[in-house]
Amino acid sequence: MNSIAILDFGSQYAQIIARRVREAQVYCELFPWDAPQEKILSIKPKGFILSGGPKSVYEENAPFIQKFILESGLPILGICYGMQALTHALGGKVDSSAEREYGHAEIESLIANPLLSALSKVWMSHGDKVTQLPEGFIALAKSGNSPFAAMGDIKRKYFGVQFHPEVHHTPNGSQLLKHFAVDICGATPDWTPANIIDDAVEKIRKQVGGERVLAAVSGGVDSSVAAALVHKAIGDQLVCVFVDTGLLRANEGTQVASAFREGLGAELITVDAADDFLGALKGVTDPEAKRKIVGEKFIRIFEREAKNVGQPRFLVQGTIYPDVVESSGPDRSKAAKIKSHHNVGGLPEDMQFELVEPLRYLFKDEVRLVGEALGLNQGLVWRQPFPGPGLTVRCLGECTPERVSRLRAADAILLEELSKAGFLGKGAQTSQAFVVLLPVRSVGVMGDQRTYQEAAAIRAVTTDDFMTADWARLPFDLLAKVSSRIVNEVAGINRVVYDITSKPPATIEWE
Repeated sequence: MNSIAILDFGSQYAQIIARRVREAQVYCELFPWDAPQEKILSIKPKGFILSGGPKSVYEENAPFIQKFILESGLPILGICYGMQALTHALGGKVDSSAEREYGHAEIESLIANPLLSALSKVWMSHGDKVTQLPEGFIALAKSGNSPFAAMGDIKRKYFGVQFHPEVHHTPNGSQLLKHFAVDICGATPDWTPANIIDDAVEKIRKQVGGERVLAAVSGGVDSSVAAALVHKAIGDQLVCVFVDTGLLRANEGTQVASAFREGLGAELITVDAADDFLGALKGVTDPEAKRKIVGEKFIRIFEREAKNVGQPRFLVQGTIYPDVVESSGPDRSKAAKIKSHHNVGGLPEDMQFELVEPLRYLFKDEVRLVGEALGLNQGLVWRQPFPGPGLTVRCLGECTPERVSRLRAADAILLEELSKAGFLGKGAQTSQAFVVLLPVRSVGVMGDQRTYQEAAAIRAVTTDDFMTADWARLPFDLLAKVSSRIVNEVAGINRVVYDITSKPPATIEWE
């Protein structure tokens, strides 16, 4: 197998390493540092990458490199804490640094090495540093504060870098990861959309056999691609169910029905459950409670619909890797839980379905490439992402029918103006954009009359992977036009603000 095993030592960005390796078309999986040997070796890795982490290697109970990894004879690349853990395990020395390095730094290569050939400016984030190399290692690079900014044991193919090549702040850092995976480990770059599809189809057929399957579709790219993959695998065994929760964007129901019946040719059942969802959410303001209510409602509706189509045992969901990471999915990450996703952390324990999740370990950009390869409509593939809980997580406070309608109208104005200005779709400058309705009232004046109405926030971000994101620098004139239209056309909103917070520290959604 052409794969790389990435061991997570507690970094919130370990999954970004995985994404960079995947970009090099090399399959990889992310495991906790202490995952069982048989689980890690089950993917038959050709090398290991050790992630960063918040601990110090000399602390009590600090994460460490398991013995079988060092005994495997396979190449190892340690990043930040991973470099320090490798140093510590092999007899070198790591100490607390008097001058910590956070942010951009310049490194100087000490010997010619293709691993570092494209690098000069890097991103550092550490308080400890290697002060003595293990036996067999040589210094490959230094920085102003790190005499061993990179190290290597060429014979054993062990390497360590004190900086973070996986982040965008390290220009050409992805070339380092590609060189390690392909040239040093010898992995063949065959992780392509066509191979992803073939692999998924085989797994789906093996899992469900000849049984009927329900697919939960929302019109978003994730659920659409998941359903398309399952339809390719099992054809008419698939029944798609679209639930109109009353929490959708403007005209969403019509668009979804057209996409699935005409585009996929799949059987589609539509369920109008707006009253059920909004009734269950009455008086609820806590975001985690909202997510769990929506998650349970979805499942109960599918269980009800299942009885009408022969009680399928399997349910397809468009869960993708960022959902799993943010919900701190089992056996994949030691990172802290950020929030529950309705299709990961919000499912009821007594659910009567076995889940089929063909996208569970794919990033959003991989999902879109797979969608294109499956021949899905471009408008569907490059549609703005929409959360499973719908407008509940964008309608802060209580989700009353009046407030949800207000939010939907404001959001439609934003998307209309962004589309006309060329800021939506494939290759556009925004990856995701939407309006958030705030449970905050402010004083305004309209037609010489005092108003006391709600505020709305515009959120627009740019991102490659949805694990990190930056706020989109939308033109002021465009923002002004959107704001003016919302205040003038949507009753109950008299103030519009623009969210200029990156992820992290914020998440993309507000709840």
